Amino acid sequence: MRTPHALLATTAALAATVVAPSTGAAAEAAPAPGAYYVQSAVTGLNASDASGAVEQHNPKGDEDRQQWTLRSTGSGHVLENTVAAGSCLGRSGEQARTVACTSADATWEITPAGADQYTLKAPGTDRHLTVAAKPSGANYPAQLSVGSGGGLASWYLTPVTSSTRPMPSAADRTLDEVTFLTSHNAYANGVDGGFAPPFVNWFPNQSRGIQQQLSDGVRGFMLDIHQTPDGAILCHNSCTLVSNPVALWVDIQRIVDFLKANPDQVITVFLEDYVDPGVLKSELARVNGLSDVLYRPDQTGVKQNGWPKVSDLISANDRLLLFTDHSRSSDQSAGLTRDSFGVMYQSEWTVENYWSMGSGASASNWSCYSRWYGANTNIPLTRTEGAFQPLFVMNHFRDTTLAGTAETDNTKVADRARRFCQPAARKKPNFLAVDRYDLGNPTAAVNSLNTYVYP
Repeated sequence: MRTPHALLATTAALAATVVAPSTGAAAEAAPAPGAYYVQSAVTGLNASDASGAVEQHNPKGDEDRQQWTLRSTGSGHVLENTVAAGSCLGRSGEQARTVACTSADATWEITPAGADQYTLKAPGTDRHLTVAAKPSGANYPAQLSVGSGGGLASWYLTPVTSSTRPMPSAADRTLDEVTFLTSHNAYANGVDGGFAPPFVNWFPNQSRGIQQQLSDGVRGFMLDIHQTPDGAILCHNSCTLVSNPVALWVDIQRIVDFLKANPDQVITVFLEDYVDPGVLKSELARVNGLSDVLYRPDQTGVKQNGWPKVSDLISANDRLLLFTDHSRSSDQSAGLTRDSFGVMYQSEWTVENYWSMGSGASASNWSCYSRWYGANTNIPLTRTEGAFQPLFVMNHFRDTTLAGTAETDNTKVADRARRFCQPAARKKPNFLAVDRYDLGNPTAAVNSLNTYVYP
């Protein structure tokens, strides 16, 4: 099961220098009228009407009063809440508040701030809508403020319903334009071997072995590895009392053998990683042919130029991508980084929403926010770096896998992706990670997502 990890490195807040144009110029530069999320470029969280206060909340689609209708006025723009008619995003003193749309405190000058970002400024002042400064050792406060400009005052105005364009041809689509069916805890299937202590193994995340998953079209695999005297072993939480667990190299060998037999396929493995780097290196050295298909984005200019075409990866035989959720800083302390032998640090190459939708039996939580957002780290789902756009891992599963719940959830995954997670990340999911992929037809959701590109 995926669990949040405290990454030691933090992401610096976005820096922006704003030069305020005239009101008329700001009006011309604002997005077209329509329904938007007002989304912090620093945290990735959305402005929400919280009983008159305006707070940043986890993106939650059409729930939680997070949608605002933008329209121009004679002196600027207003953002009216789509649920509370006549109530607009405004200000009162140093705090953001909802106010009557007819109030002067509801009007904003909207000015481009670069990289598809904007500032919202009270007309005739230097006071901006802003995230409050982060106290030491804490998250950014929920309450939004009205204060000075700078990086904390940068916002995305993300359309509630974004235009899309058709998926490019197979020869032209890039890796970050494609969505792959991904098996959460792929090893915890009750077919290939033991995966958990007694009682826990009554709730497998999958019902089919790795080879069957490959045959069924799964192209992303989430694997938990723990360290034992036998090396890196696939287990849930720990390998104590697990009967006949599978070694990591065994499943990676299955995947490499499949790639050799299917030269037009690309696969990604995500490691929830509790082993020393030297142990992982030795384990992977046991896999015959791994180096023939291992893809190294760190050596091919991806950060500078963006992700390559899938067809180019296939031509180059760069068809297996390995990620770890381990931290680079702890590996540096150990004297051996995982990317030195081809395992990429996931937080450097992807973004990922928080893993849990709730317990297996209770109501679901469809909000989409970063797994890596907290007091010690800040990697919003919206992160981009020039031409480089991180791959988006969309988790869609519960704390405990119950077949009936998983089937229901999997029938709704396409809807959650489009209405909740896609606007939250401002990108299309690249990996749709589910439990019991054999139920509820998540393959249909993947096929649907692969008909278009989110701009």
